[in-house]
Amino acid sequence: MKSPRETREILDTLEPQHPGADTELHFKTAFELLTATILSAQSTDAGVNMVTPALFKRYPDARALAKATNAELEPQIHATGFFRQKSKSLIGMAQALVEKHGGEVPRTMDELVELPGVGRKTANVVLGHALGVPGLPVDRHVLRVANRIGVAEGDDAVAVEKQLCDALPPERWTRTSDTLILHGRRICRPTPLCDECVIRDDCEYYANVVSRERGRTHGSAPTKQRTRVRAGSAKRHKPVGAASAKQHKPVGADPRVGPKPKSKSKSKTKTPKKPTRGTKRLRTPRR
Repeated sequence: MKSPRETREILDTLEPQHPGADTELHFKTAFELLTATILSAQSTDAGVNMVTPALFKRYPDARALAKATNAELEPQIHATGFFRQKSKSLIGMAQALVEKHGGEVPRTMDELVELPGVGRKTANVVLGHALGVPGLPVDRHVLRVANRIGVAEGDDAVAVEKQLCDALPPERWTRTSDTLILHGRRICRPTPLCDECVIRDDCEYYANVVSRERGRTHGSAPTKQRTRVRAGSAKRHKPVGAASAKQHKPVGADPRVGPKPKSKSKSKTKTPKKPTRGTKRLRTPRR
């Protein structure tokens, strides 16, 4: 795994490739971002952004959403998927905000994760983007990119979050998460676009996997090409007449064999037809 200094230098190089990296969810308040982040589970930010304008107009704050019913809310969030579970989470979250926090979104991790439908990643999103509290959300993109680069190890989100936070100052936590997320969506996809990556030379995945695969591919290509050329040239210069004469040599051409005797067919004697009644039989004159 990279050292803290190497991690900071790599991020210094990567951040300019994604200038202004930020969450792609649209929001105006901490409550709206909390709602949108819950809806984004198993969905896309673009899909959530299509649903939230009408949703926020009808439920502008926690008190309004706390009075909603599942029958009213489910049709409005249906397009985001898992709408029944999300409806329960949103209404439960809003009711908990009203009952325990006076309708306001709390500013600590411990208080946020106690809300229905809110996990550590969602809490970090709200803390870092809406409340100004350092937070480093770790989603599937951060896990993939951080492990590939070598700035973190493991598939546990909490462990990766701690590794990154230990290597970076708190003021860089949120920006680092946004940068890695965008890099995972745009460049370092499951099938990565390594030729477009500005940190390719510092990436362990590129050095240990991609480069070796390309080396094997490029190393075997010339051999196959040379083989095809030799085979093609031999085929082009092969005397056609000799090949055809050898393949289509008639049997009689060999003097030792001689022509193939023709089979004698038995001649069939035709029996004369018996004359029918009423016809005269012609007699041949005697000589």
